[in-house]
This record gives sequence, C-alpha cells and structure tokens, in this order.
Amino acid sequence: MRCLILGAGGIGGYFGGRLLAAGRDVTFLVRPARAARLAQGLRIISPRGDLALPAPPLVTSQTLTGTYDVVMVSCKAYDLENAIDTIAPAVGRETVIVPLLNGFGHLDTLRARFGAERVLGGYCLISVTLDGEGGIAHFNQADVLRLGEIAGGPSERVRAIGAMLGGAGFDFAVSDDIVQEMWEKWVFIATTASATCLMRAAIGDIIGAGAGDVTLGLLAECEAIASDNGHPPGEAARKRARDQLTDATSPIMASMLRDIERGGPVEADAIQGEMLRRAGDRPAPLLRLAHAHLRAYEARRARQS
Repeated sequence: MRCLILGAGGIGGYFGGRLLAAGRDVTFLVRPARAARLAQGLRIISPRGDLALPAPPLVTSQTLTGTYDVVMVSCKAYDLENAIDTIAPAVGRETVIVPLLNGFGHLDTLRARFGAERVLGGYCLISVTLDGEGGIAHFNQADVLRLGEIAGGPSERVRAIGAMLGGAGFDFAVSDDIVQEMWEKWVFIATTASATCLMRAAIGDIIGAGAGDVTLGLLAECEAIASDNGHPPGEAARKRARDQLTDATSPIMASMLRDIERGGPVEADAIQGEMLRRAGDRPAPLLRLAHAHLRAYEARRARQS
C-alpha cells in the first residue's frame, strides 16, 4: 500500500519516519526548501527512541506523479486550502484521505472537494516541533494515531490501512467510533489551548498561580458543548482530561502557545471558533474570552506583518 504524507514537519515527519523505519512504502510531499533539508536525512529525537533516516523518499508539487492508495494530511487548518490543491494530483478513484487536523470543519472541506467516500476520520495526540536544524523533537511518550470510518463501524479499507499503520513503533489503533473520539480530543485540545494561551504558561504553572479553576471552567464549557452536539465525553476521557489538567507538575502546553511565542499564525478559528459556532445559545464565557484573546493576537500580528 502506497502512502503519501503531505509535509514532513512535526506530525507528518514523526509518523512518516516511524513508518519508513518499519519498512512501509511512504513518500513525503514537501516544499523545495524542506526537500533540500531532507536530502541530508530525517532525524527524530524522542523519548520513544531516536531515529535517523539518511534519504527518505520525497517529492515536491513539481515532481509529484501518479496516485496513491492513502494520502495523509496533517497541516494546520489555515493551510488546508493550499494543501488540497497540492494533494489533488495524487488522489485517484480508489485513494483514501486520512486527515489529522483539529476540529471538524476540515472534514466538510475535504469531502466537498474529493467526495465523502474518500475521506476517513482521524486524529493524533502528540507533542512535536521542528528544532533549529530541521529535526523533529518529540517531547513526551504520547504518539497516538487513530482513524476510522466517519459513519462508524468496521470496513475493509480501514482494516487494510490499519495493517499498514500498525506495528510501526507508535500507538496506533482503528476506531469503530472515530467521531466520538475526535470530539473527545477536540474538547481536550480546545481546553488546553485556551488555558495555556490565555495564561501564557504550562498547565502546572497555571495551577501554581492559583488559576486551575479557569482551566476546569474551560473544560466544563467544552464538555457541555460536546454533549449538546450528541457527543458527551465518555467517563474514561473525562477522567484522563481532569487528571492531566489538575496535575500541578504538568509541563503540558498547547502547540498553539508555541506558535504565539514564535510570532506565528494560530488555529483559533478551527479550534475555539468552530467550538463556539457549535455552542449555539449556550453561554461559554471563558471560551469566548480565549477566542477573543486569540483573535486580538491575530489582528495585531496582521498589522505588524
């Protein structure tokens, strides 16, 4: 099974690198500048084990030919339209697209362009970034990847893709209810991103400053919105979120905060904005404050660029 991964940044590079090390047929679709860097090798530094691949297979939009069985998309939401144009030549009649973006808006966009039958649901839980030399720095033990049919239940194509992704050195499983799991992930990431960006601090530091109740208030708002939309987080997900968000030693901070600290764009619309659009008339004052905070950051950044 031939797999094309759009980009070789933190997420795509990490999972793609693990797959290549496990002998899977994976090619990265990258920009010319990233291709030049990868010509010197792909390097992953991780508590799960470091990895160095001397010459990972790659193409650019200018050298992309033929279609692939699977196309994995892990770009930021604000890059999705460009990503769609880039991957389009690789999408054939039998191609399956596996998106790993936050929120749900991207599913509608991909299904509108390529057809609902070509798009699976998926998500990942991993904290990674590119270091100053273009290597991939993985910050903790979590490297979760899940996928499944949006309609739920098993399918032959999901089993086939699962066979390709499984046993490759990261935490992979097929989900029979991927939409529910995506909601649970969204609740957690919306809470974490909102809290850590509002406070410009990791979860443990927020608790140490006496503002842990703000984080839990955000969590309650996001859980209520999920419930209103027919996807109340399960007990295991609720416990996991509370355990992580009440840990006074936790170094957890959202990648959105790292984006702000480097002066980059953020996914405020896809994460907080979309959650608020699904809130309807439900009050969510903390989430609205976090979203306004991020929009103000974006407005200032736009003026200064």
